[in-house]
Amino acid sequence: MRRRLVWLLMILLIGIAALAGRLVFVQIVQNKWLSSQAKDLWERTVPLAGIRGSILDSAGQPLTYTASAPSVLVVPAQVKDKEGTAKRLAPILGMTEDKVLATLKKRSSIEYLRPGGRRMSQAQVDQIRQLDMPGIYITEEGKRAYPYGNLAAQVLGITGSENQGLTGIEREYDSQLTGEKGGITFFAKANGELMPGQGESVQPATDGDDVKLTINLQIQQYVQREIEQAVAEYNPDSVTALVENPQTGAILAMANYPTFDPADWQDAPASTYNRNLAIWQTFEPGSTFKIVTLSAAMQENKVNLKDGFYDPGYYEVAGHRIRCWKAGGHGSETFLNVVENSCNPGFIALGERLGKNTLFSYIKKFGFGQKTGIDLPGEGNGILFKQSQVGPLELATTAFGQGVSVTPIQQVMALGAVANGGNLMKPFVVQDVQSHDTGQIVSETNPTVVRRVISSSTAASVRSALESVVAQGSGGKAFKPGLRIAGKTGTAQVAKNGRYESGHYIVSFIGMAPANNPQLIAYIAIDNPHPKNGVVFGGVIAAPIVGNILADSLEEIGVEPANNGIPKKYKYGDAIPIEVPNFTGLSLKDAKQLALQNTSNLRVTIQGSGVTVVAQSPAGGSKVDEGSTIRLILGDNPASSVN
Repeated sequence: MRRRLVWLLMILLIGIAALAGRLVFVQIVQNKWLSSQAKDLWERTVPLAGIRGSILDSAGQPLTYTASAPSVLVVPAQVKDKEGTAKRLAPILGMTEDKVLATLKKRSSIEYLRPGGRRMSQAQVDQIRQLDMPGIYITEEGKRAYPYGNLAAQVLGITGSENQGLTGIEREYDSQLTGEKGGITFFAKANGELMPGQGESVQPATDGDDVKLTINLQIQQYVQREIEQAVAEYNPDSVTALVENPQTGAILAMANYPTFDPADWQDAPASTYNRNLAIWQTFEPGSTFKIVTLSAAMQENKVNLKDGFYDPGYYEVAGHRIRCWKAGGHGSETFLNVVENSCNPGFIALGERLGKNTLFSYIKKFGFGQKTGIDLPGEGNGILFKQSQVGPLELATTAFGQGVSVTPIQQVMALGAVANGGNLMKPFVVQDVQSHDTGQIVSETNPTVVRRVISSSTAASVRSALESVVAQGSGGKAFKPGLRIAGKTGTAQVAKNGRYESGHYIVSFIGMAPANNPQLIAYIAIDNPHPKNGVVFGGVIAAPIVGNILADSLEEIGVEPANNGIPKKYKYGDAIPIEVPNFTGLSLKDAKQLALQNTSNLRVTIQGSGVTVVAQSPAGGSKVDEGSTIRLILGDNPASSVN
């Protein structure tokens, strides 16, 4: 009996020791882990979003920014008087009491009060805070604001309901723009009631970085103005336009029609806000592609522009007669005339001299058939013939821009290589990423040379030929006195279901200036225009638009006119440049009288108040086309000119 008691006592002692050890293990060893597990069960967090970074133009002006847009979050279990709370909140939020009450009665841990409680005004926030109701929290979400409406809409892109980037820069740089979330943390029981003796902790949100673009606000506005005028005059299916700095690859303007207001993007078709035509759309380029054929032929010494060529109006290739756009042909001409006249038979001859392997090697060197790598989502590749499938006919059509498919951005970058002396550049629209709070640069984009395509001497010769196209050839309507614009027209039929559609054309023009040292490239493509006179040619419709864009944009960046370019060869119907009279210092009455007496049909617009012309644009003594409009500024103290 005594032995059994001893064994029982030992077992009891062992059990007590084990229990004590377990208590020590739980209370000391596992204390932190168990506490954290308990806190995880008790912890509730009301999210706080950081301010989404702004997207800025090249001068630092915000193109889109986050405006304050607070929202209401509720913890239903903490709301004791649900009916009374619903009654007080409903009129402030513009919701019915039943709708608010239904949310307050949910068994979830945290709920938004939708829709009235999302992105409220400051007045609503102040009213709710004054009520100081348990379980009601205010969190900042933010709403994107667009001070310039639809300006560069497809470039900027859109954001979703949770402020996430969906398209454009918003998507491409979403991680930099978003920042990091914070929150208000408190501890509650399983039913949501606050734990006694526990306070709140706040983890501030981190604002997103700002993204600064290469887009020049003024040039972008010029481009969109020209697109709006083209749409009003020609009623096209679509329009896309680009302006680029060929020395760096920076995109200064990018615009499309149809466009949309990013603030109300849900009202637009998905195809409009999802597609940036300037980088996505692919089509046969037509004669603007002849720049590649010309550059390759000159680089390979396959042509001298002084050499003669005879154009009977067609070219025989593999049993097919390919006609020139001009009925009857151009007859005897030099190869410089071939370029000026955009003569298809002449370019077919250049393609044959090069051969398919050489021509297609240059096409690929110029960047066609592959993405440019621009820092925007949704870029297209374009389509080239497989070289194994290229016969004499495919070689001929490729030489003058038919049968290949390219994007607008590819064409701009290809001409950029001619403009800058032979280097294909990588395009970019983001200049740098910088801290929203301090402005300190986080990352920066440097110009990138992809490859050398042609020599600097070849590039100079091609530029000279393209300047002659504008001064004396088919691109004459792009000519601006003193600006030395060089470029090429394009008129391409549109293929659908394997056949060319009758009467459906994409007209385009691509130009650069000044021709001797290009600072800008401008391109526009107009799909299916309907001119009143029925004449559908790139040289007639697109060329003057690019001339206007380049003239305004060169003035914007401070490029002065020069008089050492190829002289203009005037044809019947061309506008004749005339010298602008000096209106500055005249009374308004005398200025109007001078305009009336001028034989060049100049028009004037009046801005400002006063009785004296204190400034004018363009300045007196500069050259403009007949019928141009002169802007007169009224005031008291005369000046010389105004920008």
